[in-house]
Amino acid sequence: MFVLDSRLQQDTLLVGDFPLCRLLLMNDRQYPWFILVPRREDVSELFQLDASDQLALWQEATALAELLKDTFAADKMNVATLGNMVSQLHMHVIVRRRDDAAWPAPVWGKHAAQPYSEEQVAAVKARLRLVLTDDFCFAEG
Repeated sequence: MFVLDSRLQQDTLLVGDFPLCRLLLMNDRQYPWFILVPRREDVSELFQLDASDQLALWQEATALAELLKDTFAADKMNVATLGNMVSQLHMHVIVRRRDDAAWPAPVWGKHAAQPYSEEQVAAVKARLRLVLTDDFCFAEG
C-alpha cells in the first residue's frame, strides 16, 4: 500500500493525483514548487519502477513542467530527483524566475520556507484547475 513519507506530508500541501503520481505543493510561497510522488510502495530509486511506470513518471513530469512554465511565467524549470533527505522516490518540478529569492542558486536551503496563506493556496489551485484537466483528479478541500 502506498504511504506518503512523513517529511513530505509535513512540508507539502496535497493538490491531487495523476494516474501514477500524487501531486504536492511545497509549502513555500517563494517559489511555485511542486513534487510528484509515484504512488508505488517502497520505491526509492527511478530504476525500481517498472518500464511503464518510468515512462508514466517522465510523461507526467514533462507535461506538468510545460504547463507550469506557461502558467507561472517561468524563466527556467528545475526538474530533479535527489532523495538525500527523503528516500521515497519523488520528483521536484520547480518554477524558477530570475527575480526569485534564490536565483540563480538552487532553492534547497537557500532561505527558510515562507508558508502559504489559505488564500494563496486557493489562488495556486485555481490557476492549476485551468490547466490540469486530462487525467488529473484534484483532492477535495
